[in-house]
This record gives sequence, C-alpha cells and structure tokens, in this order.
Amino acid sequence: MANSNVLTAEIREDVGKGASRRLRHQGKIPAVIYGGKIDSATLTLDHDTTLNAAAQEAFYSSVLEIKVADGRTQKVVVRDVQHHPFRLQIMHLDFMRVSAEEVLKMSVPIHYIGEDESEAGKASGVVIQYLVTEIEIAALPENLPEYLDVDLSGMDDGDVVMLSDIKLPEGVEIPALAGDDEDSTMIANTIHIKESQGTGAAAAEEAELEAAAEAGLEPVDVDADAEDETETEEGDVDTDVSEADKDS
Repeated sequence: MANSNVLTAEIREDVGKGASRRLRHQGKIPAVIYGGKIDSATLTLDHDTTLNAAAQEAFYSSVLEIKVADGRTQKVVVRDVQHHPFRLQIMHLDFMRVSAEEVLKMSVPIHYIGEDESEAGKASGVVIQYLVTEIEIAALPENLPEYLDVDLSGMDDGDVVMLSDIKLPEGVEIPALAGDDEDSTMIANTIHIKESQGTGAAAAEEAELEAAAEAGLEPVDVDADAEDETETEEGDVDTDVSEADKDS
C-alpha cells in the first residue's frame, strides 16, 4: 500500500494567464483540483518543494494529500504536469480528487528485478529487453501500489515474460487482462548480440560502416553529421528561448 505524500497549498482567486505568470515569477506553481461532486478549485503550491516531491517516482502513482492553511485536506492523484520546455520548472499541475470507495485507474511503473541471478542474465551474448516500463492498473486508493515488481530470476535464454505473468497485490487488477482473449502482450524477452558488436549507438554505427564497406561505398563521417545536427538544434532552442521570453 502506498503512503500518501502531503502537499501544502493555498486557495487562489486570481486566475488567468497574467496571474499564473506572476505566480511563477514568485516561485509558485498554479494548479487546479477537480473531480468528485465538488466544483473545481484553483490552488497555488511552492515550486521548489513540489519540484523535489515530483522528482520521486511515487509522486505520479500514489495518492497524495493536499492540505490548505485552514486545515482542510483532500486526497488526490496527479493527472497532468506541464513542464517548461528547457528550464527545470513545473508550469502547471492538475490534480483529481479521489474517493475511498471509488476504483482508480492509474499507470504505475514496472520494476524488473532478479536479472543478474537469471540464466539469461548470466549468458554471454544474451540481453534481456524491457519492452514495457509502466502499466495501467485498477484498484481502490487503499490498495494502490507505487510500482509492480517483475521477477526475472527464473528467466532463461529464449524465455519471454507476458503481461499476465505479473503477480498482482491483493485488490489490484490490470484492465487490459479483463477480457476473454488470450494475453498476447509481451513485456520482456531475450535477444542475441554479436560479442564484437556491443550494444546501442556504437553497435548501430559499426553495422552501418560494415554494410558500406561490403557495398564498396565510402564510409560516412558520422561525427560531422552529428555536429551539423547539434548546431541546428541549438539554433532552434535559441529561437524558442526568445519566443518564451516574449510570452513571459
């Protein structure tokens, strides 16, 4: 069961783009809370405190508690977070009220464990791929887990892990498995790589050069292309900065 995190907020009456801009300049985050049988309300939260909380994985998959100055509290979940395009800044938050009697549908992260102890993890030239890193679940707030563990310790070369293989805590369901159709969603598998090839971008570059050599073509100057792309991207960012500064 996930422990609720408490966020201190203030009720705000001043709304609109201008008001939100002023709040951000004061180190605050404009937010809205909605849902249930109550009208939506606009809030203000301290930016740095909230940013630290949002750095934790559980912030997005747990039931949080909003507390205002007069002592009122409300259980909520995060529904949307708007980030600044290049600054380490949260621009806006959307919270949805939750009820203890109402089933929630939330996306929670998957934690893969036990890979190093598995035969596949120990095998030379074998890599375990994580095909799914989060999954939607349904549960009452009191049963909502922060994440789901998937144990790979028994995985061997050629094995696969399906969505239906996830061991769920009591009171938790996966809506995607609710139908009668056989589960065909693979969440992890094994692949083979050449020992000399490695993995990632270096392997892709090596494979490309090998193919070019076999075809009798001149090798491509990858570094030069990368520098050109970097210059273009930096130019685009400068343009965005100017436009963002105009808006603010």
